[in-house]
Amino acid sequence: MTVFSGKQVVPMDYEAEVSQGLLDAILDGDIKTASVCVSDPLLDVNFVGAVSLKTRRSEVVLRDETASEIRVEYEEFKTDVTALFLAVNFGNVALVKMLLNIGADVNQKLVRGFATTVAVREGHFEVLEILLKAGASQPACEEALIGASCHGRAKFAELLMGTDLIRPHVSVHALATACCRGFVDVVETLLKCGVNANSTDRLLLQSSKPSLYTNVDCTALVAAIVNRQVSVVRLLLQAGVKTDIMVRLGAWSWDTNTGEEFRVGAGVAEPYPLTWCAVEFFETSGEILRLLLTLQSPNAPHNGRTLLHHAVLCGNQAAVRVLLSCGADPETPIKGIELRPIHMAARYGSVEIIQELVGFGCDVNSKSDAGDTALLISTRQKHSECVKGLALAGADFALVNKLGHYVTLVAESSKWCLGLERVVLELIRSGVAPHSSDASVFSPLLYAAKAGDAEALKTLVKAQEVFLDYQDEEGFSAAMLAAMNGHVEAFRVLVYAGADVKLLNRSGDTVVSLSEKNGNLDMIEKVMLEYALEKDNRSMAGLFYALHCAARRGDVEAVKLLSGKGYGLDVPDGDGYTPLMLAAIEGHGKMCEFLIKHGANCYAKNGRGKTLLDVAVGDAEEVVRDELSRRFVLKGSSVMKHTKGGKGKKHGKGLVMLESSGVLSWGKSRKRNVVCKEVEIGMSQKFRRNRKGKGDGAADEEGVFRVVTKEDKEVHFVCEGGLVGAEMWVRGIRVVTREATCGRTQTQS
Repeated sequence: MTVFSGKQVVPMDYEAEVSQGLLDAILDGDIKTASVCVSDPLLDVNFVGAVSLKTRRSEVVLRDETASEIRVEYEEFKTDVTALFLAVNFGNVALVKMLLNIGADVNQKLVRGFATTVAVREGHFEVLEILLKAGASQPACEEALIGASCHGRAKFAELLMGTDLIRPHVSVHALATACCRGFVDVVETLLKCGVNANSTDRLLLQSSKPSLYTNVDCTALVAAIVNRQVSVVRLLLQAGVKTDIMVRLGAWSWDTNTGEEFRVGAGVAEPYPLTWCAVEFFETSGEILRLLLTLQSPNAPHNGRTLLHHAVLCGNQAAVRVLLSCGADPETPIKGIELRPIHMAARYGSVEIIQELVGFGCDVNSKSDAGDTALLISTRQKHSECVKGLALAGADFALVNKLGHYVTLVAESSKWCLGLERVVLELIRSGVAPHSSDASVFSPLLYAAKAGDAEALKTLVKAQEVFLDYQDEEGFSAAMLAAMNGHVEAFRVLVYAGADVKLLNRSGDTVVSLSEKNGNLDMIEKVMLEYALEKDNRSMAGLFYALHCAARRGDVEAVKLLSGKGYGLDVPDGDGYTPLMLAAIEGHGKMCEFLIKHGANCYAKNGRGKTLLDVAVGDAEEVVRDELSRRFVLKGSSVMKHTKGGKGKKHGKGLVMLESSGVLSWGKSRKRNVVCKEVEIGMSQKFRRNRKGKGDGAADEEGVFRVVTKEDKEVHFVCEGGLVGAEMWVRGIRVVTREATCGRTQTQS
């Protein structure tokens, strides 16, 4: 290293500078500068330099059940190139010839391939011809052929195949690649050039549905089928390629002992025929499968199964439709277990496939070797849509398997009772009653009644063939089941439709006794009451105490109607309760007010000697106490009246409330007939002070209540009965005073 004036000097590599200058000139399209560089004696024509280059790129885009697509895009990146590589990339014929003349290496391989590869990729046919004449090697030609297959360059492929430099296995790989990408013209060209389409090639096969990404030894036809390339498959079949081959691409295998299917992963299952491959990798139009079925029967067995079983297993409705239209037998069972396609569809919940099979005449009630129908299998697997579809197709809900299990029992064992109920009731509400050949096994009417679905029952009773009073083996009718389970609206539908509520089951129970045992008597009685009232049917209402029922429920309007029809308000029921007592027990204050107003006896006792006040609760207790207290003060009684604010002596008086005026009276003078402003239990503070020192225990006297008149005069009374008596006087005075002021009806409101 030489140092001048304290500065470092770096030697210049003029050869590299000139060579890099050539690359930059070609990249910029500066042919004049490029020509100058080419004429420079120090130029290294095979110099490798880095530039930012935009090149063509293609990739396979997978589609579900449709042909793979090729996406072409240009990407720019920094890469190593030579002058020849760049000239070929831009298709500059003159420059390519110039570089070759001064010694450019046609077979120099870079990261992005040979010059021949670039010519094919960028579509420069004339350039490729020049490169081939310049002595392109076998590796360069073979790589270019693969590029032609990837980019769909049929003309290029034909040119390369004519060089006699392409080895057979490379041409087979090129054919398979073109088949995957759907380049029909390339495939046709390679076939014309003598490529053996029946040879196998190690190829990466990809699919999005079903998922597949694996290297497989396969033929061109298999590659085209997996990639759903219809035109390529048709071309290969026309060329007479072999179809009697087996391929290992399946994802399902079978248990040799039970015959049950299980998933093992794509490419791991046992080899299967091409038609099975076309089913698993189904193309949406079905054309590939149809083409293959012209050469092979759809009913040809494989491991005891047919193509239709495989299509159901793959869950492909369209494939099932194609197979059935091409003559596949929907009744062919799996050898050994008698499992038909409809049974498999039921197991896997494929309702669309079930509809396809039924549409082609499949027996919806066929049984497996265990006696299971598709309906039983769907129920066991909890596939609601399948159950619905089978019911619409006429599946028999009364069929029993070899274990004696029927549809409702299977649902129970599978813990799917509510699911089945939802499906069945929805069907009935839509006007489709599930078919049953034996009502003792399954009756839509009893099923809907037990579930309590009023709308479903309305739909059923409209059908003339429904027998409303059908009884099951234990003697239960639909009305009994609805009443027993407390389904009031369902029971109402049945009663109004004319169901017999007097029927007995085998235990001797009726609708009334069953509802009473299950705590539903009140609700059921009300329905029968409403029906009896609406139809004026006394005989039906006689099954129970109608007025008592209405009173207990607090139904004032019903009581009005019944009392108007002559029902007695004070008639006791079997336990001695009057309607008023039952209303009081339930706390129905308004009902008690109504009955009392219309003359109900407030002093009656039940069979156990209980009074009305003993049983009343809530609002009803307040109403009863008010009424009893009201009657008490209007009747009046003897009391002791204190004089001089408690300083004087007590005098006996007859105290009474006057109903019409609301006046409290204990004599004839004006001072002894007062309107009460306040009334309270006990003594006032002033009165208590005045009573101190009297020595007769008056300060602790029971039964004392005080009245404050409108003139603010305070009067103290002592009644019999102690605190209870005082409470009745206070309550009664308040009630009568309020009634006199506001009116009795408004007070009750």
